[in-house]
Amino acid sequence: MLDILVTPTFAKAVKKLHAKDKAVVDKAVQAIANQPTIGEEKKGDLAGIFVYKFKVNKQEVLLAYQLHPDKFSPSSVRLFSLGSHENFYTELKRLT
Repeated sequence: MLDILVTPTFAKAVKKLHAKDKAVVDKAVQAIANQPTIGEEKKGDLAGIFVYKFKVNKQEVLLAYQLHPDKFSPSSVRLFSLGSHENFYTELKRLT
């Protein structure tokens, strides 16, 4: 099992969710921990960042994460951001 590291931005986004929505996010994080390369790896400015897409209340939500020390033999997952597609990548570039 991989260690899960949470950034303040991710923690703040999760804190705003309802309890049943947090359970859906927990399942998504568990899926990432079980299969680290489940998300789509980004290129260019966001190289090394993975984005996993899932549904919360019929709305698509994106979860950005990075594998440490590398994607081939990760020992931990750092969760960066959580949100809808609107301005997601712009804000993610500011975080990284």
